[in-house]
Amino acid sequence: MIVVESGEIKNMERAAVRRGTSLATLMEQAGAAVAELAAKLIARDKLKNITVFCGKGNNGGDGFVIARFLSLMCDVTVILANDEPESDLGKLNYNLLPDKVNVINHRENREDCAEVISNSDLIIDAIYGIGFNDILDPYCTELVVFANRSHAIRIAVDIPSGIICDTGEVPGECFHADYTVTFTALKPAHVLYPSMDYCGEVSVAKVGIPKMIVDTAIYAMRTTDEFLEKHPLRHSAKSAHKGSNGTLLAICGSYGMAGAAVLAGQAALRCGVGLLRVALPESIYPIAAGKLTEAVFMPLEQSRHGLISMNAFDSLQMEIMNNCTAVLVGCGVGQGDDIAEVIAGLISVSVKPMVLDADGINAIAADPTILRTAMAPVIITPHPGEMGRLTGKTTIEVQQSRYRTARDFAAEYGVTVVLKGANTIIALPDGNVYVNLTGNNGMAKGGSGDVLAGMMASFLAQGMNYDEAAINAVYYHGILGDKCLEKYSARTMLPSDMIDEITHIL
Repeated sequence: MIVVESGEIKNMERAAVRRGTSLATLMEQAGAAVAELAAKLIARDKLKNITVFCGKGNNGGDGFVIARFLSLMCDVTVILANDEPESDLGKLNYNLLPDKVNVINHRENREDCAEVISNSDLIIDAIYGIGFNDILDPYCTELVVFANRSHAIRIAVDIPSGIICDTGEVPGECFHADYTVTFTALKPAHVLYPSMDYCGEVSVAKVGIPKMIVDTAIYAMRTTDEFLEKHPLRHSAKSAHKGSNGTLLAICGSYGMAGAAVLAGQAALRCGVGLLRVALPESIYPIAAGKLTEAVFMPLEQSRHGLISMNAFDSLQMEIMNNCTAVLVGCGVGQGDDIAEVIAGLISVSVKPMVLDADGINAIAADPTILRTAMAPVIITPHPGEMGRLTGKTTIEVQQSRYRTARDFAAEYGVTVVLKGANTIIALPDGNVYVNLTGNNGMAKGGSGDVLAGMMASFLAQGMNYDEAAINAVYYHGILGDKCLEKYSARTMLPSDMIDEITHIL
């Protein structure tokens, strides 16, 4: 699916009108799509009292259409959230409401509205749509607060009222939907933090905009599943051998962080790399070797704090040049001593594609221009805190602009940015951005990132392009997490459980 900003949606609607589709038809189809979902919930749960909040603009017009359809099957009350409609289409559909629909003006009858909401089984929010760019006024705020406290099922039309569509910001009170029906395409608010937490289960309804217009739209992001439809995970040939399946050099681990090297290595092996070579400080070699029996190890001279020493640099450079097809750097390598110098040097000399994770990212945070010296594709996999250190932003600032932060950094430094978190963002150096919709909060545990990095580097080593490796790894990493959620729970699932599931998923 594509993710389209509000301005482009308006462009698409205008293009549809030029091709002969009226805005009235689009509104009728939009209202019908929401009414269809509502009707299913009404039938399933035997709901009786339906309330529709309607604003003064075209989103309110959608609400009037919904109320008209639903009045055929149950009792419907329309609450005018901030007075009577002002848009032409809003007025048209307001006047088409049947007499049996109860209409209450909230500004004039606040107590009656409060009582209606308290008795509602289903509340539909059609106050504001994708053009909203402020905070809710006191009257709308009061309605939203009452709705959020009620026992009713809640549906949002296009996006929940109170959300800034293109940024995902929620500057004040916001309707907290169980379901959101959006039209034509996903909007940034449906996939960005924090707004996605207010959208509930999101579905996209076609409302009559021709496919040609949708296909030629300027999109902000695409979803990973759309990419994978065109770039499915390839199987190796029957004649494959360990050499043709690639060799990954994983430069991971430090004293006290052997687990990171183990998790990344296990994930890489399970994802099919032909040979795994693990370069790590000599002190943790016995621990890692006991867990990674299929790997080849390169114990390295270490610093006094148990980190890889600068004295090991020449050996690592030779290993990269001659004995691998991709490199993973950073899982658990630690911070301090001369590790930053080691990593900066490896980036500048590597002629093999590289995944830079965790402390590998922290090592270059003070001078990310080092990334421009890379001679082969680089994928970085920061969490929001690491992204903040790279860009000079706070974690909160990164979270408030995840899409733009990742996109701009990828373009500026010529790397692929995998900005981890709920709905991970993958920004490619060519300007394309993908958002991943698999995964869950049970994956928010130490070690999950190591598993992702190992998967990604394994795919790179097997010959995938950087975009294929990044997007496949993120998508299937989320699928693994969703499978573990089914088998265990968000609280009890572990990153190592996800590695076990690779055998079933891949």
